[in-house]
Amino acid sequence: MGAAEPLRSVLWVKRRRCAVSLDPARALLRWWPSPGPGAGVPGADACSVPVSEIITVEETDSHGTDYSSGKWQKIEKPYAFTVHRVRRARRHRWKCAQVTFCCADEQLCHLWLQTLREQLEKLTSRPKHLLVFINPFGGKGQGKRIYERKVAPLFTLASVTTDIIVTEHANHAKESLYEMNIDKYDGVVCVGGDGMFSEVLHGLIDRTQRSAGVDQNQPRATLVPSPLRIGIIPAGSTDCVCYSTVGINDAETSALHIIVGDSLSMDVSSVHHNGALLRYSVSLLGYGFYGDIVKDSEKKRWMGLIRYDFSGLKTFLSHHCYEGTVSFLPAQHTVGSPRDGKPCRAGCFVCRQSKQQLEEEQKKSLYGLESTEEVEEWKVVCGKFLAINATNMSCACPRSPSGLSPAAHLGDGSSDLILIRKCSRFSFLRFLIRHTNQHDQFDFAFVEVYRIKKFQFVSKPVEDDDSDGSERGKKRFGQICSHHPSCCCPASSSSWNCDGEILNSSAIDVRVHCQLVRLFARGIEQDPKQEPRG
Repeated sequence: MGAAEPLRSVLWVKRRRCAVSLDPARALLRWWPSPGPGAGVPGADACSVPVSEIITVEETDSHGTDYSSGKWQKIEKPYAFTVHRVRRARRHRWKCAQVTFCCADEQLCHLWLQTLREQLEKLTSRPKHLLVFINPFGGKGQGKRIYERKVAPLFTLASVTTDIIVTEHANHAKESLYEMNIDKYDGVVCVGGDGMFSEVLHGLIDRTQRSAGVDQNQPRATLVPSPLRIGIIPAGSTDCVCYSTVGINDAETSALHIIVGDSLSMDVSSVHHNGALLRYSVSLLGYGFYGDIVKDSEKKRWMGLIRYDFSGLKTFLSHHCYEGTVSFLPAQHTVGSPRDGKPCRAGCFVCRQSKQQLEEEQKKSLYGLESTEEVEEWKVVCGKFLAINATNMSCACPRSPSGLSPAAHLGDGSSDLILIRKCSRFSFLRFLIRHTNQHDQFDFAFVEVYRIKKFQFVSKPVEDDDSDGSERGKKRFGQICSHHPSCCCPASSSSWNCDGEILNSSAIDVRVHCQLVRLFARGIEQDPKQEPRG
């Protein structure tokens, strides 16, 4: 048999005579019922699985039965092999499924086993040895249990070896990545929520820049991508990053994406203040409303996860607005816009094309043909804002299936800057409600959205007056009174919510670094079809 010649046989699947075909050129395994002589032609009931989505192949027992002369009869030594593969279920969920092929010929069985294993060995993108960090405290405290019950058995099945570290304190994973020898690993897996992912992200980026001699405190520095991919096993309260890159926060689904070696490049924003790096962001940078929520919720950790709902309601009722100036550089290299209704999906054309455009701009700048920063003009917006949000991804989650910016892209080298100007409580409530449905949340006169690659913000302090304590109290709680039923009271300054962490410096300088990190993911698949269990 030639290297690219398909392997075809008649085998038995669930007591049905089936024609089975493995096409190395297409890397596809197919089987279909074939009751008559010969292989027959594939019909509507034909099944197929790409070799890239086969987890493993193993020789198994066919339970001592074989099909002979039209009847099932006992035989002394049956031969069978089982293919463990990915099966798509509803809402982007992946399941581990099995199909067993039986035959009466030992040589034929071994031929199929050998051929399938040879095809799997060609998949060099699959990880073989992983470093796993487990946060036992995040979310509902189920991280260790989720990993042991849902993930570890799949890794064992796929012959993926792991070194496991259960974190004991904040930044444990980040510190470990500084000190450990990580060259022997094919990737780093974090079991927890968005906070745990942020720790691993900062550890890998920081280590990579140190090794490359890059000064991270320089806002204009070109950062070096990390060679290791990051896998996320969701076990947090929101799991925004996982939801926005896979389409669901399901541990088994994420584990299967890791096993098959999926790869997804993702943008990262660097946040600086006065020439010093504060943090990196991959999902949300929020000032005003979302900044006030995370700052208030930090004081109420004793309440558990309900603290976010409580702080959200309190912040909404306070209705503070903040005056400041936003300067931004439009992302002219991108081929999409925040309101084009084209979400980021697996194999995204917008991300691929935008990356190419950005690389061409950088080459021109490198060879001195032109400096894009000098050619492009910065835009300036001043005013009073209820919220300023910058999203590198849709920020989708179970409560907001479309996210804060449904058409934001994961790897186009840009961020969607959303400005919510001063408005009434009722108008702001209408805006928030649209995050939970399919309506355009940007279709308001007080909302502006821009696709940008850099931005700066400077707050304007509120001048102190000689008002008494009662007046200050009114301002603090948003002047909820008969004289000001829907006012928006000014406050001195807010805090930035950087992927759930508080940044107390209101003045920041933000730059998007195109496709700086890679995840074990492929992006949300377009209209996935649920496969039959058979």
